[in-house]
Amino acid sequence: MIEFRDVHKAFGEKHVLTGLSLTVSDGETLVIIGYSGTGKSVALKHIVGLLHPDAGDVIVDGRAVSLLDRAGLTALRREIGYVFQFAALFDSMTVAQNVALGLRRRGLSDEEIEDRVREALALVDLSGTEEGLPAELSGGMRKRVGIARAIALRPRYMLYDEPTTGLDPVTAAVMDRLMVRTREHLGVTGVVVTHDMRSAYTVGDRLAMLYEGRIRQVGTVAEIQETDDPVVRQFIEGRPE
Repeated sequence: MIEFRDVHKAFGEKHVLTGLSLTVSDGETLVIIGYSGTGKSVALKHIVGLLHPDAGDVIVDGRAVSLLDRAGLTALRREIGYVFQFAALFDSMTVAQNVALGLRRRGLSDEEIEDRVREALALVDLSGTEEGLPAELSGGMRKRVGIARAIALRPRYMLYDEPTTGLDPVTAAVMDRLMVRTREHLGVTGVVVTHDMRSAYTVGDRLAMLYEGRIRQVGTVAEIQETDDPVVRQFIEGRPE
C-alpha cells in the first residue's frame, strides 16, 4: 500500500503540495488528475524518493520513504517501475539494451535477461524491435519501450507520468490498453498521473483530483463523473472558467 500523509512541498516561494493525503490500495490503479502545474508529477516523485517532503511523508508498505538510507531506497526502487513522460531512453542503445538496463544492474545472467527482455517487449506488442534504435521509433513506440523497461523488472508497483501526453487518439488508446494489460498480467498496483480524462476513465479504478496542493475529491469513475463539486466538474468537462 502507498500512503501520502499530509505531504507538503515547496520550491522557494511556490507551495506545490499543501497537505496531500491519499491512500493507494493494493491491486488497484489510482489515477491522479488535475490541471497542469498542480503538482501531480511532484507527488509521483515522492514515492520513489526523487523528491523529499518538507513536512509529512509517503509510506510504502510500512516504510517512510524520506527516512530510508541508501540501501533501503535501493531496495524500495527495485519494487517500483517508473514510466517517464518522455520515455527517457538512451539514444545510443538499442531497444533491447534499454529494456535490459535495470536487469544488468541486478546481476542476472545473460540468458535470463534475454528472456525477460523478449517477454516484456511481447507484452507491449514490440516483438522484433530488439535491435532498433529509439530514433527509429515513433513517439508511441518509445513510450511502449519505456513500459517494457519497467515491467521487465517485475515490479510490485507501476508509476506512470503523463503516459498519453503528445500521442494521437489511436496511439493513446493503445497505451491505455497496455496499462490495463500490465495490471492484469502482472497484478501490479498502479499510480497514473494524467490530465487526459478519456485515459483516466479507461485505466483507473479510482480517480483523485489534486487541486491547490491537496486532494479535492477521490472516488470511483462513476462517483467522479457524477460529482456535484463545481471545481471537479469544470475540470472533467473541460470547461473554461
